[in-house]
Amino acid sequence: QVQLVESGGGTVQAGGSLRLSCAASGTIGNIVGAMGWYRQAPGKQRELAATITSSGNTNYADSVKGRFTISRDSAKNTVYLQMNSLKPEDTAVYYCNVRMRSVFFSTWNDYWGQGTQVTVSS
Repeated sequence: QVQLVESGGGTVQAGGSLRLSCAASGTIGNIVGAMGWYRQAPGKQRELAATITSSGNTNYADSVKGRFTISRDSAKNTVYLQMNSLKPEDTAVYYCNVRMRSVFFSTWNDYWGQGTQVTVSS
């Protein structure tokens, strides 16, 4: 059974930094593809923050470019999000996303973490 465990959220003042981690377990027999972070602010839809492919290609939302850095440790099936120069508008619940497929099938499935709260005070 695949599980994603997130950590690293919290409250920080504007201009501060936080590092989120998400470790995937239960991946035996699966191929791990892209990994990413999405966020959902109160009253808003969930949106992409950053993604990273299995080959290391990254993609960022315009609102976080230059401030956030996504990385992964494929040996540990873990994805990280380093968030610097945080702004109050970064306040949201951050969700980890991992795309995986069985070695026996070609269909990719999306898995989500439980979410971790990031609050940036002004």
